[in-house]
Amino acid sequence: MNPVRKKRLLLIGLMVGGVSITTMLMLNAFQSNVMFFFSPTQVAAGEAPVGHNFRVGGLVKTGSVTRENGSLTVQFIVTDGDKSLPIYYAGILPDLFREGQGIIAKGKLDDTGRFTASEVLAKHDENYMPPEVADALKKSGKWKEGQTSMPEGMY
Repeated sequence: MNPVRKKRLLLIGLMVGGVSITTMLMLNAFQSNVMFFFSPTQVAAGEAPVGHNFRVGGLVKTGSVTRENGSLTVQFIVTDGDKSLPIYYAGILPDLFREGQGIIAKGKLDDTGRFTASEVLAKHDENYMPPEVADALKKSGKWKEGQTSMPEGMY
């Protein structure tokens, strides 16, 4: 084989290998940073990953918010109309957080089934419902278009 062809083949092979390694590293980085959304019904069905970060959302059940005296730890229940999930959070809740409103919590589910949130996001005005929460409520049949608060019977 001609030495020029050998150099070209080697160069092409190195370029293909470099592009393949770069693509593999990028896909691995994207996969580790992806955070999926699950409804309380999906978490109860075992579809949510244990020990990995994910988002869960729904409506904060009325009367479910309890705070520990002298600390920032709070526990509340999120429901999608069918199932409920207790959420534990240590930190300052958003100003717009309140019972009967939609929230999304980011965190992990441990081996005992306890969801510990690292961040809680609340809706930003009276007409907004996080799309994932609205979709989960629509699937359960508890949500109607244009509704801005917790459906009747979910208190």
